[in-house]
Amino acid sequence: MSSAPKPWDGAQVRKWLECRLEAARLDQVVADKRGYAAQEDYDKAAAEEWVCRALRIAASKDDRAALADRLKDLLGHEDYPVTGIYDDRRFVRFVRVNLRKLAKMTKAGEGFENTLRYQ
Repeated sequence: MSSAPKPWDGAQVRKWLECRLEAARLDQVVADKRGYAAQEDYDKAAAEEWVCRALRIAASKDDRAALADRLKDLLGHEDYPVTGIYDDRRFVRFVRVNLRKLAKMTKAGEGFENTLRYQ
């Protein structure tokens, strides 16, 4: 039995994206300082930053359907152009993981209240 999604709160979604964007930047700095051993962490944080940046415009419309359409569009891409990462395949995998996570959150309308840095 599925429950109805929570009411959409565009301001909360935008705040969540901004918090995740800032956390991803900080994670990239930390991983960069750790060097070679943290290249995967850097790519993971870079993927999260890329996703948050790509969704900012769609989230500004206060429309769940617009965000869901943008997520669907991004999931349909095969390549996500970015520079400064260590492994392209790993980056693409992390982008897809983040997009699927956000698609589930958008569909349910839940999870956007958690703005902590570490999730």
